[in-house]
Amino acid sequence: MSFVDEYTNFIFLEDQLEPADIIFIPGSDQGALARRAAGLWKEGYAPVLLPSGKYGKLTGHFTGEPGFKTEWEYFRHILITEGVPEEAVWKEDQAAFTYENALRSREVTDRAGLTVRKAILCCQAYHARRAKLYYQVCFPETELLVCPVVTKDVSRDNWFLKEESIRLVLDEMKRCGTQFHEIFLEHRKQSL
Repeated sequence: MSFVDEYTNFIFLEDQLEPADIIFIPGSDQGALARRAAGLWKEGYAPVLLPSGKYGKLTGHFTGEPGFKTEWEYFRHILITEGVPEEAVWKEDQAAFTYENALRSREVTDRAGLTVRKAILCCQAYHARRAKLYYQVCFPETELLVCPVVTKDVSRDNWFLKEESIRLVLDEMKRCGTQFHEIFLEHRKQSL
């Protein structure tokens, strides 16, 4: 196995999907995530969807399609346009980064009284590992099934072919270490 395969297998996750309690959609300006999640809802994989996100912490505003103020608002629009009823789209519109997507999503499910035994995580393919790590921290009792969506033309089959894709994937590797390191230490302190 080459070093490229090692990186690929770490970052790009995909699970066999099964019926679940909820579909999580971490914040992004990539509408393909909401379209894929709507398809999963139509196929009966989960009764509710929880898109999460205000906008990126670094930009301070929504960078996607004009006319939307938050990632949640954008995702909600797509989900409803794709045929998902409003009552099936739950709301989390305050998170500004991936760990907050998971934290705030946990708050929403707890307030709703939903015990999440199994969840589908509909995320960008190159973001799958980090997203799963964060949601695992916030939903430790939940079986998380990753449903990756290829965005920005970055997939497990081509990420190593273009400089921009290589940067995106290797930045994800970096964040899995630096960002999760802080979270891991905080959880360790809490468990002592």
